[in-house]
Amino acid sequence: MRCDRSRATWRLAALALALLVGASLADAQIGKGAPVGATAPKAAADEPKVLRYASLKADRVQLRQGPGREHPVAWVIQRTGLPVEVIGEFEAWCQVRDAAGTVGWVYASLLSGRRTALVLPWEVKSDQTQPPLATLRDDDDEQARAVVQVEAGALANIISCENAWCRVSIDNHRGYIEQAKLWGTYPNETIR
Repeated sequence: MRCDRSRATWRLAALALALLVGASLADAQIGKGAPVGATAPKAAADEPKVLRYASLKADRVQLRQGPGREHPVAWVIQRTGLPVEVIGEFEAWCQVRDAAGTVGWVYASLLSGRRTALVLPWEVKSDQTQPPLATLRDDDDEQARAVVQVEAGALANIISCENAWCRVSIDNHRGYIEQAKLWGTYPNETIR
């Protein structure tokens, strides 16, 4: 009987020690020196990245310097449907990057899963008199008939992407464009 009690005591002591060590490690990881119970948002670089593209639902979206209304507004984007890349998340906030590389935090409900893209945004220069053009084709082939020429910076609604081509809608035109000419989709990403 006494041996059983000793084993039980040892088991309880080992369990208590394991819980104590686990709690200490958890406090060290979560608090990083902060008082017990305090939580701070992890930096986007510390979190596993769930990169994806989304589009803005509203025609006026404030990009904040941090995840919350208490953070100052860094930029205001005024273009419904603009594609953004989600590069971080914290609670109900998403850290996004636009085609120009501007980074900020937006409330998640202002983002849509609707896929859009910008045509050749890296070709748009402020001192250009005529922006470069890209060809929208009637099939996913460079030799296919041209549907229309679209200016760099045009906003496209993505219908699908496969085999390095995307079927898009731009204004009243539908056609295919090379995926490499779009910002708002990853190279060789399949979208259905």
